[in-house]
This record gives sequence, C-alpha cells and structure tokens, in this order.
Amino acid sequence: MSFEEKHAWIYAAIAAGVPVIYFALLLRQVPTTDVTQIAYVTPMLAAIGTAIAANIITTIAAALASPKEADKKDERDKQINRLGEHIAFYVMSILALIPLGLTMAEFAPFWIAHTLYLAFVLSALTSSIVKIVAYRRGL
Repeated sequence: MSFEEKHAWIYAAIAAGVPVIYFALLLRQVPTTDVTQIAYVTPMLAAIGTAIAANIITTIAAALASPKEADKKDERDKQINRLGEHIAFYVMSILALIPLGLTMAEFAPFWIAHTLYLAFVLSALTSSIVKIVAYRRGL
C-alpha cells in the first residue's frame, strides 16, 4: 500500500469518525432542548479543529512509520488524487445548494450551519472513497 493510499484511509477514518462523535453529542441534547437553542458553535469548531489536527498528526505518524515511502508520489498517485478531489468538488458544489436554499428560506442558523458542515463531511468522505477505490481497482 502506497503512502498516498494510507493517507486516503486515514482521511476517510477521520472524516467519518469526528462527525459521528460530534453529531452523537449534539443529538443527546435534542430530547431536552429545542434544536435552535442548542449551543453548537463551539462544539462544531472543536470538531473541525480536531479533524484537522488529527489528520496532520496521523499523517506525520504514518510518515515517521515509513519514511522511505512518505516522499514518494508517482504519476498514478497524482492522477488518483486529482480524480478524488475533482469528484469531491462536484459533491460539495451540489450539496452547498442546500444551505444556500435554507438561507434564502430564512431557516435558523443551526440548520444552515449543520447542512454546510455535513456537505463538507460528505465531500471529504467522497474524496477518500474515490481515491481508495481507484487504488484498489485502478483508474
């Protein structure tokens, strides 16, 4: 497994894991609190920061575990990365229409922020999944 494929797996795990924890913590409050009254800004920023930090730390750890592979990136790696990012761009572009529509319909910021966050999460997952499939099955 190339370093770039390892990175795609790491990114997928973080992109799936952190939002699951965030939404689990958030949904615990739903039975007792109106969703528009839930304090979500700080936890969401913490989740985003945690995902970024976890990605950086685990990528560095993977590079330290196999330093000879870490700096190798061939043409196939570049093409797979391009494909994953290209498809993720379209996913994000389409899903960004939902919070835009919610904003125009004057929904509460809670719903707008969470649909945008979910769009970013799904875009990151799509990117990783496309890359993993490309590595496993070929371009």
